[in-house]
Amino acid sequence: MPRETGRKVIASNRKARHDYFIDDVYEAGVSLMGTEVKALRMGRASLVDGFAHIDRGEMWLEGVHIPEYVQGTWTNHTPRRKRKLLLHRAEIDKWAGKVRESGLTIVPLALYFVDGRVKVEIGLARGKKNYDKRHALRERQDRREAERAMSYRQNR
Repeated sequence: MPRETGRKVIASNRKARHDYFIDDVYEAGVSLMGTEVKALRMGRASLVDGFAHIDRGEMWLEGVHIPEYVQGTWTNHTPRRKRKLLLHRAEIDKWAGKVRESGLTIVPLALYFVDGRVKVEIGLARGKKNYDKRHALRERQDRREAERAMSYRQNR
C-alpha cells in the first residue's frame, strides 16, 4: 500500500482570522487515539470553539470537536477531550512568555494531514475589536466591488 504524501486539509477555522489578528503561526503534531485518526480520515472535525493553553510546560488543545468514529466500539474516544500538542520545549517556553506578558491567546487555524500524520496549525492571536472587524469586512467588500467593476469594463 503506497504511503500518503502531501497536505490534505481536514478542517480550517475561518472564523479565527475574522475574530483575531494572527501574529505568529506554527505547525504542531497532535497526540491522538486510533479512533480519532479514523474519524479525521473521514474528514470530520470542527475547530470553531478550539483554543490551546499551556499547563505545566505542556501545550494542550481544547474545545476541538472530533466526532466519534462510526464503526468504533467501546474503545471510542470522547469528542471534545483535551489533546496534547507535540512541540519542542523551547517553542512552548517562547509561546508561554508571549501569552503571559501581552494578553495573547493561542487558537487553532487548521487541522490537516501531512504525509499521513495529523498536524494542527496554531496561531498566536490578539483579539479584534468590533470596529476592526467592520473595517476588515468593508475593505473586502470594496476590493470585491473594484474587481467586479474592472472585469465588467474589460469584458465590454
